[in-house]
Order: sequence, then C-alpha cells, then structure tokens
Amino acid sequence: MGALRTPREKWIEEGLRALAAGGADAVRVEALAKALGVTKGGFYGYFADRDALLEEMLDTWERESVNDVLQQVERTGGDARDRIRLAGQLTFSGDRLLTELAIRDWARRDKKVAERLRRVDNQRMQLAREMIGTFCSDPDEVEARSLLAFCLAIGHHFLAAEHPGRTPVDVRARAADIILDVPHGNAGG
Repeated sequence: MGALRTPREKWIEEGLRALAAGGADAVRVEALAKALGVTKGGFYGYFADRDALLEEMLDTWERESVNDVLQQVERTGGDARDRIRLAGQLTFSGDRLLTELAIRDWARRDKKVAERLRRVDNQRMQLAREMIGTFCSDPDEVEARSLLAFCLAIGHHFLAAEHPGRTPVDVRARAADIILDVPHGNAGG
C-alpha cells in the first residue's frame, strides 16, 4: 500500500498560515513541505506551480470571508445589529485577521489580488448597508455608517493610540454602538 498523500486542503491551510505570518513571499513550496513534514513532490500532484496554490489560497480566503460568514450569520439570526457584529467578529478576529491584513498588504503590490480584495470588500460593504439600512433610512447616512463600521473593524489594528481612563476595547465598543445607533448604556441590542 502506498504512502498517504498530504491532502490538498492541508497545503492551502499551510499556505494561508505562511501568508499570515510572513506575507506572500513566505509562501514557498519547500517551506510549506517542511512545515507539513512532507516532501515537496506531493505538492505538484495538486498544483501546477506556486501561482496555482496562491490562487487557491485566495479562493479559500474569499469563500471563508464572504460565503461562510454570511451562512453563519444567517444561521445564527438575531437582529441586524447582532448580525453585523457577528459578521465583524467572524471576519476580523484571530487567525482570520492576520490573513486579512496579509492579503491587504499583498494587494498593495499585486493588481489581481487588489481586484479580488475589492470584490470581497464590496460584498462586505453591501452586507453592512443592508444591516444598517434596517434601522437607518437615510442612504447617505447608511453609506457613512457602513464605511465607519468597516474602517473601525480594520483600522483599529493599526492604531497605537491610548485612550486615557478607558480601555481600547471599551472605546471600540462605544464606537460600534454609535455606528449601530445603540443608545449609551444599551450595548448588545
């Protein structure tokens, strides 16, 4: 009986891990094989070359960032505010956040990645518009609140500012409440 092959998904997962840790240049077949504890020969049974892996990694990121998030948000239910908070948590936390930031950095130097990122961001903004539109009827305000929600979710990771007398988590929570039109003291609903 022949040796078991490393599944295609493991190569993609390891590629995304390498991307999150070191950017697109860190996604190298030899390094991935070493991290997986296998030879690089198995890689070529699944992928024609590194570019094919990178494309599959982007496909996986897009599916997980948009389709999987939307499905989980719909399954969980709740009001629009709860759903938009959940979408943000699912998209911009933990390992997903590191991958997200690495893809944004990669998109600065690669036109195809930038186009993919734009498509994903447009889908995310549309979700924000739909959710915010359930409690805000002014289209200009819906657009502004959607933009602010998106900027808060991504941008706070780049800020090193202190908030005297407040924790960053408390300030972000209050900012989210303002965006989501939650009266002070009624967070979460």
